[in-house]
Amino acid sequence: MEENKNMTEEEKIIDECEETIEKADEEILEEFNTSEDELKEAIAKADEYLDKYQRTLAEFDNFRKRTSKEKASMYDDGIRDTVLKLLPVVDNFERAISSCQNTDDGFYKGIEMILKQFKEIFTSMGVEEIPAVGEKFDPNLHSAVAHEDNEEYGENEIMVEMLKGYKHKDKVIRHSMVKVAN
Repeated sequence: MEENKNMTEEEKIIDECEETIEKADEEILEEFNTSEDELKEAIAKADEYLDKYQRTLAEFDNFRKRTSKEKASMYDDGIRDTVLKLLPVVDNFERAISSCQNTDDGFYKGIEMILKQFKEIFTSMGVEEIPAVGEKFDPNLHSAVAHEDNEEYGENEIMVEMLKGYKHKDKVIRHSMVKVAN
């Protein structure tokens, strides 16, 4: 009987050990599941932060590009506005040169040098004269102030340039005023 009693005590101890092991397993499994959930949450947050970072980086890059374009556009507009204000002065120098009779005169040479400097400055700024005489009339570049029937010129060909036109890059600063053949 004592042997039976010992077996029963041993069985009790074994049962208690098994219960303790089961409880420990459950606690470890629960802790593992909690850690796995926390890890999933951390990964989700990291993905969210990465997405926000990438969007912010893209927005900043777009902002940088946009402001760079705006800055270049404002610079170009400034050039065009300045040149437009200087064109009457250039026109007057050209009229003075064309009305001078004595080309050996120092006054004539001085005006010619000043006009040359203006044109060099315009060229350095990317400002070009719009070609006119002998060209086909283009309403985007030229303004027709007169028409004439003339067989020497083709239809819509520019015969005379009355006032020079200028452009900066692809934008017209001032249209050429021209006489067109019909």
